[in-house]
Amino acid sequence: MILVRHGQSEFNAVYSVTRVDPGIPDPQLTEIGRTQAAEAAAALASQQIRRLIASPYTRAIQTAEIIADMLGLAIEIDPIVRERAAFACDIGTAPAALGARFPRLRFDHLDHPWWHDHVNLGTPETEEAVLERCAAFRSRMARVPDFEHVAVVTHWGFIKGLTGQTVTNGTLVRLQRELPL
Repeated sequence: MILVRHGQSEFNAVYSVTRVDPGIPDPQLTEIGRTQAAEAAAALASQQIRRLIASPYTRAIQTAEIIADMLGLAIEIDPIVRERAAFACDIGTAPAALGARFPRLRFDHLDHPWWHDHVNLGTPETEEAVLERCAAFRSRMARVPDFEHVAVVTHWGFIKGLTGQTVTNGTLVRLQRELPL
């Protein structure tokens, strides 16, 4: 399986310079992010990807759309691969609004909210909760026969939880079926 960190978002563009949350809920990709997504798609082209999974955040969906269009794939939306909720960018968009914005995709299987609602709950999602999501996803995916042919567009925190690596926008990380978390 190949994990793809989404391309640079409007949040990332500001936060990487200021280290201050700019208060942008569910941000879109920047032009740099779109370029990173196209570069990720080009890198995936030789990997025989047959299945593409994406987080429901806009930045991940936009990255996945670029990859899907270049590779001729459908996109599966899976909220388990979402980001750890700690910043304004981790406030998601309601399923109905996502459906209106991305009419080619299905969101009717999502709860509302599908993200950890850290604003109303008053606390960020714990690292333990993220690691539990990672373990559940890893366990589920280890059983699929096409594991080696799956790409997942996800986020910094989820990739870190699965691999221990901190990666930049647009980075691809191969995840082995056999390795423990």
